[in-house]
Amino acid sequence: MSQFSRIYAEHWPDYELIDAGGGKKLERFGSVVVIRPEVQAYFKAENTYQEWKKIAHAEFIETAKNKGNWNYFKENIPKFWKIRFEKTCINLQFTQFKHLGVFPEQIYNWKIIQSKLKKDDTFLNLFAYTGLASLIARHKEAQVTHVDSVKHLITWSKSNMEESNLTDIKWVLEDALKFAQKEVRREKKYNGIIMDPPAFGLGSKGEKWILEQKIEELLKVTKKLLAENGFLIVNTYSPKISAEYLSNLAKSIFLSKSVKVNELWMKSTSFKDLYYGNVLYVGSVENLA
Repeated sequence: MSQFSRIYAEHWPDYELIDAGGGKKLERFGSVVVIRPEVQAYFKAENTYQEWKKIAHAEFIETAKNKGNWNYFKENIPKFWKIRFEKTCINLQFTQFKHLGVFPEQIYNWKIIQSKLKKDDTFLNLFAYTGLASLIARHKEAQVTHVDSVKHLITWSKSNMEESNLTDIKWVLEDALKFAQKEVRREKKYNGIIMDPPAFGLGSKGEKWILEQKIEELLKVTKKLLAENGFLIVNTYSPKISAEYLSNLAKSIFLSKSVKVNELWMKSTSFKDLYYGNVLYVGSVENLA
């Protein structure tokens, strides 16, 4: 049995993990139901694939690692639609990378941001994707800096901000690690930092990004950016970064901070437990979730 606690992300009115198994998961985003590949769903699903197809609108078929096409089962399926998380609007769309515009399991971390941030706190979102953490921090009236290296994702994030009736997020189109290093030289400090680095990817100039080769540097940089009573959240989806390794590494870097690593899970409506990776929390004792 793992020494690390399981934390379970909740469903909310516009999101539901319906079932999982057989290398796939069945999910509802608002009124749209989709089937997507899921390597962690190695067990048997509660319901059959044929039963899934009766209610699903579309399925993502991989043609390469995390790339592919959507197979549509019903007519007049919206290619773009909106869901909400509390006061935040999320624009969704079918992409060629199986993602739709939100990582629903992150609800656990969104709630931590809501509970920890105060008005005028500084908040840094690295590898920010479509910006849900940024918007939730902005709803708390924090001063938010949102960093992503993909221009299309910055544009997507801005549309989410505007439709959530928010303003004044600082948008940064840049490599997250390079920006963080610059902020260290500028002697910036943040009350809250979240980062969701990819396990593997390519930089803007074709350079390879492998998380297990970068995680130590990321943690050392964010240590320098973290305010005295600040908090840090790091999501890791790489199978090569174990909870034990992540915990030991963080404890060796954040010597004066509380460090906690949890396994992130979600329970489907059909009572299947699905694992989503490990989450690192760093903060002062009174500030740690």
